[in-house]
Amino acid sequence: MQQTKEQTFARWGFYLLGMVLLALGLTLNTKTGLGASAIVSVPFTVSQTTGWDFGNLTLVVYCLFVAAQFVIRGKKRRWTDLLQIPLSIVFTRFLNIFGAVIPYKSGNLPADLALLVAAILLTGVGAAMTVDMQLIPNPGDGIVSAISQVSGRELGFCKNCFDLGCVSLSLIIGFCFGNPLAGVGLGTFISMVGVGRAIAGFNALCKTKLVQASGLA
Repeated sequence: MQQTKEQTFARWGFYLLGMVLLALGLTLNTKTGLGASAIVSVPFTVSQTTGWDFGNLTLVVYCLFVAAQFVIRGKKRRWTDLLQIPLSIVFTRFLNIFGAVIPYKSGNLPADLALLVAAILLTGVGAAMTVDMQLIPNPGDGIVSAISQVSGRELGFCKNCFDLGCVSLSLIIGFCFGNPLAGVGLGTFISMVGVGRAIAGFNALCKTKLVQASGLA
């Protein structure tokens, strides 16, 4: 379907807004003191135990995700997936910016839980908007999609398994540094369920309008 300039602008606008909201949601999740979202729990755990920069560590992990997609897809690899790397550079800069400008200190459980709810909603909305625009996938989504396509298993099932793998690796890394829960907590497991529900709710309410405004339907 031929898109008008306005529709193309809207498509990229929704995509970029989704990326910003996703970065904000993931950052707020780390601010709660209840653990990071599963997909970034590994770099967050390493950051918490070593003091290394969270955004830069996330960039390294995302580049590994892109490399893994090439291995998983084999001869069916898509060179356009390399575009996920510059996307990751921009995305992780947003993580650093939000991490620096948001002064929240955890410790008040009701406030932490309220912030967690906001983080889950923002993460879900951001993820839904970026996926719905069908442009460059986030590496975390890209690797799950590759696993699903090659294995023939349902996308949601592969996502759950991948998240559990990330959390398990985070626990192992934390254990090696003497603190298994350095980057994983109650919020990690709540977000594993909540983000999926937030994505489903947003798509039920808004996906049709967004897709139409972007010329994708």
